[in-house]
This record gives sequence, structure tokens and C-alpha cells, in this order.
Amino acid sequence: MSERWSAEKPQVKIEVVSDLSDAMRSDEGFIRVRRLVLKNHYEGGAQSREYRYDCAERDAMDAVGIVLYTAAPFRICLRSSIRPPLALRPDYSLPIKETVPDPTLFEIPAGLVEPDEEGEEGLRNCAARETQEEVGIEIAPEAFSVLGPAVFLSPGLVAEKLHFYSAEVDPSTAGTATLDGSPVEERARIAFVTIEEALSACRDGRIEDIKTEIGVRRLIDKLKG
Repeated sequence: MSERWSAEKPQVKIEVVSDLSDAMRSDEGFIRVRRLVLKNHYEGGAQSREYRYDCAERDAMDAVGIVLYTAAPFRICLRSSIRPPLALRPDYSLPIKETVPDPTLFEIPAGLVEPDEEGEEGLRNCAARETQEEVGIEIAPEAFSVLGPAVFLSPGLVAEKLHFYSAEVDPSTAGTATLDGSPVEERARIAFVTIEEALSACRDGRIEDIKTEIGVRRLIDKLKG
């Protein structure tokens, strides 16, 4: 019989030996890059060599992923989003070349948590605000429930954590999405698709967004339970 995985991780402390960010910073925008010299300290006193590492930061570090669904027959809300980096992937470094880069993905609604949206109440307020903004449905913050633990999306680059919330909605109550004024939110298509179709799209690659696949699978588990 195999032993049960304990999930015990090696104990590591990271020392910032120096911060080179100011030297390479010229025009800060939405994202800031920190260029650091780091050193790892391990249990027992051992340490690594010094190494350079770049981290991305922004004022709003965390986000909510919003899984909106209808009463039976269950359907889940998907929204198209324009993601410019997908159109700018450097072709020379891709293992599989892309002839026509597609900058648009279907995703669950999501949004950044504002600095004043703290704790569980703040996260639910954020989910309600983003639902109105991106889908046009007004729903009370207390109608949202936590959908599993938060996750890191790309921890090798940015320490953003995504918090998942779900809520049952009635698509017929949808008004006009307020949007945030950004061109990346223009002309979005909103669709409520069956959970089976959403899961199938995750499997065959029509849905390429990892937070959306996590949200779909977690909702399936919730509805089964």
C-alpha cells in the first residue's frame, strides 16, 4: 500500500540581497517589474548562490473568478475577453507555431479586487461589482458563496491569487453591462452554455483559460454534492 502524501513542503526563506528595480524602471504603467537579486536559505543553515529574478506586481494583486450559473437545467456564464498578449506571443520561441494568433478567449467573468475590498465581505462585494460590470446582472454580495480555495495562476511570474465565488442567476434579468471603459472589454459576447458543453470545450481546447476550467469543474463538484 502506498503511503499517504503529507503535502509537507521544504522550508525555504528567501533573502532579497539587492533590488535593481529603480535602475531599470523608466515608465511605470499598470504592471511594475521588480528586478531582484535573491538567495535561498534552507533548513539546517545551507543556502543557495545569489541569483537574479524578475517579479511582476500591480496595486491590485488579487482577483475574483465568478462562476455564474442558472437553475436546472444548469448553464454557466461565459464571456469573451480580449487578451493582447496572446496576439503578441513571440513566434520564434513557440514549440508549436501559430499561423493566426487569436487574442480572444471565452472565460468566466473575473476582476481585480480593489484595495478597500478586504476580507470575505470585500471579496463578495467585488464579485457583485464585477458581475454588474461585465455581465449586467445585479446580484447581492451575500448571494455569492466561496467555490473552493484560492489559487495562484502564474506563481513563477506574479504572486496574484484568484478567489473563486459562485452564484445562481437569472439571465433574463440582465441589463446593460457597465464595463470599465477599456477597449479590451469592448464588444464582448456573453453566453450561458450547458455545463456539459463547457466541460467538453475545456477538454477539446475551445476553452483555453485555466481559471475557467477550474471554475467549471468546481461547479460540477458543487452541484453533485
